[in-house]
Amino acid sequence: MKFVLLIRKKLPQVEMHIYGAYASEKVLQLNNTKEGFIIKGFAENANLVMQNAKVCLAPLRFGAGLKGKLIDAMLNGTPAVMTSIAAEGMFGGFEPNGFIADDAEQFANKAIELYTNKIFWNGKQKNGFIIMNARYDKQLFILDFMFKLNSILNNLQIHRLDNFTGQMLQHHTIQSTKFMSKWIEEKNKN
Repeated sequence: MKFVLLIRKKLPQVEMHIYGAYASEKVLQLNNTKEGFIIKGFAENANLVMQNAKVCLAPLRFGAGLKGKLIDAMLNGTPAVMTSIAAEGMFGGFEPNGFIADDAEQFANKAIELYTNKIFWNGKQKNGFIIMNARYDKQLFILDFMFKLNSILNNLQIHRLDNFTGQMLQHHTIQSTKFMSKWIEEKNKN
C-alpha cells in the first residue's frame, strides 16, 4: 500500500493501527512496531478504538451498502479518508466526514492534511455528527418502519402473494430440499 509509505514519510512519528477480524497469517506478518505499522486484529470495542484514533483510513477497493467502520467513525467523532467505494451510499447530499480519494498519493495527502490541520479536522468531525443525526438517527425512521411493519402484518396473505422474490426463494428452498432427499435416496441404494 503506497499511501502508507507516503504518510510515513511526512509523519514518521505517527502510528498506524490496523484492525479487522480474522486477520490471516500473511497480514499478521506485516506487523512492524518499529515502523509504526501495528496489526491489532479484532477490536473488542470499536467505539473505544475510534475514540482513540485521530483519523480513520478506509482504503476500500470493494464493498456495498453501509460501511460499519465509517458509521463507527462518525458516531465517535473521528474524521476519515476513504475511497469512493467506501463513501458509496454513505452521505446522501451531505458533505462527508472527511475526504474521498482513490489515488494513493492523494489519499496520503488528504490523510496528512486531516491529521495535521485542526481546522479541517474539526469541520469534518462536525460533518460526521450532522450526517449521523440527519441520515442515521432511528427516531427519524421508526414511525414509518412501524407503520410498514404493521401494514404487512395486517395484510400478510396479500403481501406474500405480491412478494415475487420471496416466492422464488421459497420455491428454490423447497427444490433444494427435494434434490437433497433424492440424492440421499440414491446414495443409500449403493
